[in-house]
Amino acid sequence: MSTSQEMLDLYISAEKAVLKGKTVTFGERSLGRENLSEIIKGRQEWQARVNSEKARTQGGNSLYSTADFT
Repeated sequence: MSTSQEMLDLYISAEKAVLKGKTVTFGERSLGRENLSEIIKGRQEWQARVNSEKARTQGGNSLYSTADFT
């Protein structure tokens, strides 16, 4: 498992916990409902990294997609 995937999993867990009303701690920072937007932003960033890594390993490019109009 890549570091990006591990970070994405942590952010998903944190987002779920905060949505349930809990507080989450990353290092010395404690995040709660008031920080939910920061958690979502972090999750989106790590999701983009995971998607990019997957595209590279599958021989694609995460910046472009192809269409077949035949």
